[in-house]
Amino acid sequence: MIFYGKGSVTDVFSPEDARKALTAALDRIGERKRVIAVPPDFTRRHSQAGMLTEMVWEYYGDGLTDILPAIGTHQPMTDGEIGAMFGKTPKTLFRTHDWRNGCTTLGEIPSAFVREVSEGRFDYDIPIRIDSLLAGGGHDLILSIGQVVPHELTGLAGYNKNIFVGAGGAEGIHKTHFLGAVHGMERIIGRADSPVRRLFNYASEHCAQHLPIIYVLTVVGKDAAEKNVIRGIFIGDDIECFRQAAALAQQVNIKLLDAPIRKIVVYLDPGEFKSTWLGNKSIYRTRMALDDGGELIVLAPGVSRFGEDDGIDRLIRKYGYAGTERILEYVREHEDLRQSLGTAAHLIHGSSEGRFTVTYCPGHLTRREIESVYFNYADLDAMMSRYNPEKLTDGYNTLADGEEIFFVSNPGLGLWARKSIL
Repeated sequence: MIFYGKGSVTDVFSPEDARKALTAALDRIGERKRVIAVPPDFTRRHSQAGMLTEMVWEYYGDGLTDILPAIGTHQPMTDGEIGAMFGKTPKTLFRTHDWRNGCTTLGEIPSAFVREVSEGRFDYDIPIRIDSLLAGGGHDLILSIGQVVPHELTGLAGYNKNIFVGAGGAEGIHKTHFLGAVHGMERIIGRADSPVRRLFNYASEHCAQHLPIIYVLTVVGKDAAEKNVIRGIFIGDDIECFRQAAALAQQVNIKLLDAPIRKIVVYLDPGEFKSTWLGNKSIYRTRMALDDGGELIVLAPGVSRFGEDDGIDRLIRKYGYAGTERILEYVREHEDLRQSLGTAAHLIHGSSEGRFTVTYCPGHLTRREIESVYFNYADLDAMMSRYNPEKLTDGYNTLADGEEIFFVSNPGLGLWARKSIL
C-alpha cells in the first residue's frame, strides 16, 4: 500500500512540504507505540533523511524508541555527524549496527533461486540476517528512510537494500555484492530491476514479511542554483512505492550524454568521503561516460585510507583494484579474499578494467600507497589549483588554457552515462 506518493522532475518539496507529506502518511498508518527509524548514515546526508528522521521524532515523541543508522560496512557515525545530519534529534536514541556480530537470521534465499537470477554463475544459499534490534526489538513500526538514486549493487539504492545491506549481516552482504559485481556493473547500475534487487525482493517476501516495515523514499536532485532539493517523496509498505520512486530517480539522477568524455574531474567532499571504499563512487558513477583511453581525476582531500575497517583495508592494500579477471583468480586462490567476497566485489567495481586511467589525488595517502592498488597518483594541492572546485560548474568546463573537462561535484548524487550504452 502507498500511504503517500508525489513528485516530478520539476517539483520542489520545502521542509514544510516534506513535513506535511510525512505527517499525512503517518496519520494514515495509525497509532504506534514503539517505533524504530532506519535512516542512512552521514555518507548519504544529501538524501534529506536526517531532516525526515528529526520530523519522525517530533511526530512520535517518546514513541520513537530507537534510531539505527543503516551503516552497512561503513564506520559508525560520530556524535558530530549525528548532530550535523539529524539536528535536534536526541543522540540517546541512536544505536550502532554491527554487521559482523549483531544480527539475527530471518531465513535464507535458496541456491536454486540464486542460480536462476545469476544466470547459472552461482549456486549457493544466501542467509538473510538483519540487525537483532530490528528482528526482535518488539517494535510495531520500522520506518526505513532513504534515497532512491543510482547504485552499483542493486541498480538503484533505497527500499529493501536499506534493510538487507544497511542493517544486514556479513555473509549476505558479501554474497550479494559479489554476485552483482560478477554480473557486471554496466548491466545493473541505473536500473530498477537487477539480479541483486530480485534477491532482496525474495527476502522481503519470504523472510521479512512479518516485520512492520514502512519505506520512506526520497528522490533528490539539483535546482537551477545547484542546490539539492527533494523532487519526490514516496511512502509505502511494498514494491510499488519503490517503483514509483525509481521511475522518478531515473529521470532526475541519470545524466545521459551524447558522446564519451575524455577527461572527468570528480570532487569528493572531505566530510563525506574518507576512504576509497566510499570515494570510488567517483569511478562507479562516471565510468559509463568515459571514453576509451580517457582519464578520471579524483580530488580527494579527505581520503586517508582504503577500507572502512582495518580488515577490509588490509585486503584492498594486498590485492588492489586489479580488474575482474585477476580478482576472480585471487578469489579462487586465496582464502582471505574468498571469505570477504564483498571486498572482492568492491575491487572489481573500483577497477577501470584497463579501459581508462584513474588518477587519485588524496589528502592523506602517499604516492606509494595509491600506486600499489593500481591507481595513478597526483599531488592534491597542484590538482586543486588547476581544477578548483569552487570555480568549476557541474558539467562541461573549458579552462583558461583551452583544456576541456567534465566536472562532477558529488558523484553520490547521480549517474553519468553515454546514451549508447544505457
